[in-house]
Amino acid sequence: MSKIQLKQWDSAEHLKTEEDMAKYLDACLQEAGSDAAFLAKALGNIARAKGMSQLSRDTGLGRESLYKALSGEGNPSFATILKVTNALGIRLHAQAA
Repeated sequence: MSKIQLKQWDSAEHLKTEEDMAKYLDACLQEAGSDAAFLAKALGNIARAKGMSQLSRDTGLGRESLYKALSGEGNPSFATILKVTNALGIRLHAQAA
């Protein structure tokens, strides 16, 4: 019997287009409820898919700071979230619940 090789799932590997990234974030927004860390981690996955170094240059924030803030364990300010979403080319929309 052969051994099964398992690989840890990484969402960032599957976010190829801006449409993929927008749909992924939309799904995460719907799933997260009030879990801010879940949303920060989702933005981190999108940021890694786009390239954290470029995001750092576009936002003016350090790479290490971005990794920490968007890890799901950080607590990014709303200003940081806005800088990141703008740099990623993602718009946040409001909708009545």
